[in-house]
Amino acid sequence: MYALVEIAGKQYKAVEGESVLVDLLGIEAGQTYETDKVLAIVDGDNVKFGTPYIEGAKVEAVVGEIKKGEKIKVYKFHRRKGYRRTQGHREQYVEIKFSKITG
Repeated sequence: MYALVEIAGKQYKAVEGESVLVDLLGIEAGQTYETDKVLAIVDGDNVKFGTPYIEGAKVEAVVGEIKKGEKIKVYKFHRRKGYRRTQGHREQYVEIKFSKITG
């Protein structure tokens, strides 16, 4: 059994017991995160789709630790002008582990 959920504007496949990295949610580690934005629930041959969300469906998850993504380097230059700029960026994610799918 799995569900397709929308978290922070992005869609994820939620499987009970599995974890996924999502954008920062502003919730501390160890707390539970609950969302009712469930797009679809698949249980074997039984499939439910929402328009856009399924009424009464819920997905619960436990918030884990904050992790950092890959480092991205941005390099800008203008040829023959002596203009060079290097900038780095590293996105932060939070790991959530899905615990319960209802609906």
